[in-house]
Amino acid sequence: MRIDGRLFNELRPVRITKNFTKYGEGSVLIETGDTKVLCTASVEEKVPQFLKGMGRGWITAEYSMLPRSTAVRKVREIVRGRPEGRTQEIQRLIGRSLRSIVNLDKLGGEYTIWIDCDVLQADGGTRTASITGSFVALVDALGHMKKQGIIKEIPVTDMVAAVSVGIVDGEIALDLCYAEDSKAQVDMNLVMTGTGKVVEIQGTGEAFPFTVDRMYRMVELGMNGIGKLAEAQKKALEDVLPGGLKDDKKDNGGCQQK
Repeated sequence: MRIDGRLFNELRPVRITKNFTKYGEGSVLIETGDTKVLCTASVEEKVPQFLKGMGRGWITAEYSMLPRSTAVRKVREIVRGRPEGRTQEIQRLIGRSLRSIVNLDKLGGEYTIWIDCDVLQADGGTRTASITGSFVALVDALGHMKKQGIIKEIPVTDMVAAVSVGIVDGEIALDLCYAEDSKAQVDMNLVMTGTGKVVEIQGTGEAFPFTVDRMYRMVELGMNGIGKLAEAQKKALEDVLPGGLKDDKKDNGGCQQK
């Protein structure tokens, strides 16, 4: 058993609350254990300079941790004058992950969807929770665009979710809380689609190198976790995607639950 009583292959409880705020075209509070992240999607009728005149859209993300999202107050980055390197890395990861499953040519023209991820409470896995929650907020925003007649169909090709995996006290564990993450010998973040395709793998031997065999075992455990997260996303999106996605079929490479 682990610090919080879970099995090593068990996710923390996941809760997705839609329409958490009033103004965003998509707004989701995602809770994974004690980690809570507000993910908001905003639609803007313009694109970055490098896309002007091309007739295609864009998705980008910003990420921030509130001052008391952590045990000790965190100084706001605006006070520092620039975002930290970790912040920039995470918001780029969120943007890449979402763009990987959206046909940007079908965003109704030159529209940008801004994804804002604000960590209200951090207990490990804030970047992975941000990706999982942002997908739901994004699809809600696309549903809003469809109702407005901007797009004819929701141009999403697959689900996308993320989870952490690590080696803690020699054991491979899924979805690390902060107490586990802070002492993990190996730390990995896995981003995958609902049909089992890899978007990104970030893995580091913090205390010692790890074997390829253990890497495969961590990826397999992460795939199982992402399959369960995808089910939670589908449930949250039943009103927007009542029939699921057109290409949402599990094949031999799909994220199967065990």
